[in-house]
Amino acid sequence: MDPADLDLDVDRIGICRACLSFVSDSLSDPEEARCWTYEMTPFIWEEGLREPALAAVRKLGDLDALADLEARGGRSRTARAIVLHLARQQDERARRRWRAMMN
Repeated sequence: MDPADLDLDVDRIGICRACLSFVSDSLSDPEEARCWTYEMTPFIWEEGLREPALAAVRKLGDLDALADLEARGGRSRTARAIVLHLARQQDERARRRWRAMMN
């Protein structure tokens, strides 16, 4: 499953942005990003990602991803992939806003 297919938008779902920033701030170092993704995904899952993620995966119809989320929740591979995707969104948008402020 590609998390981009889920149509989840970091600006429209109620997740802990501070928690997500640990992941987004580490994206330049793949190993560090992986560590922070493992560390923060369970918290982000509990702090607002659960319902939008489950709804999006159900809508997509990916039964394997849904089974993974239902069985392992914030410790699932699918949840980590979603968090990494949202962190990239957050990072990209922050960079865009920063560039706009500097112009």
